[in-house]
Amino acid sequence: MTVRILLFAGLRERLRSDWVELELPEGATVAELLSALGDAHPPLRELLPPCRVAVEQEFVAAGHRVRAGDEVAVIPPVSGGHGPVEPGPVEPAADDHFYLGAEPLVLDRVIAAVERRQAGGVVTFIGKVRDHSRGHAIDHLEYEAYAPMALKVMRQIAAAVEAEVAGASVAVHHRLGRLAIGEAAVVIAAAAPHRAEAFAACREVIERLKRDVPIWKREVAVDGTTWVVQGP
Repeated sequence: MTVRILLFAGLRERLRSDWVELELPEGATVAELLSALGDAHPPLRELLPPCRVAVEQEFVAAGHRVRAGDEVAVIPPVSGGHGPVEPGPVEPAADDHFYLGAEPLVLDRVIAAVERRQAGGVVTFIGKVRDHSRGHAIDHLEYEAYAPMALKVMRQIAAAVEAEVAGASVAVHHRLGRLAIGEAAVVIAAAAPHRAEAFAACREVIERLKRDVPIWKREVAVDGTTWVVQGP
């Protein structure tokens, strides 16, 4: 069977392609797919061990069996990336709770999405572009995403946190594309009846977002050097 595999961040840059096709036996597992991908494209081999695989925009285990026609994506560790970013069109969210796109983020809009009469506490987190990293002066950051899955996972994280934290309501907005020093890359708001729950919900959302949402960044220094940033 022929399987088309979407590539992101360093994988995409290494092959200079957004996707590749592989011929695999019927019923091949994700582990077999990754092995075949490394054999077919040796430049990717060293980058694959920490990667996860998503099928139909859901993370799957190594033993998951792939079918012809599945949407398969190899997901490098999130919060790091390579190459120039082209944000492209992003599916608009049904309300202001979730946003992913190139427009600057507005704190008041994120707060308004979660505020309600029962909320005694509203906690916000703003992740901004800093001017130094790893001993270099930073010129700008570039963010890219597997956009449909990123929005899907953002919604899943919010639903899970709202189910775990009594009375919580959360909203997440994230930028894509080129960001200048001082610009907001992510804004999160969490409302709850009391401050403890609001703080807990906000912290849990950013921790899960940094771990599971397929968004990558690279840092570009003033001297022109660039590097991947893994983790928050």
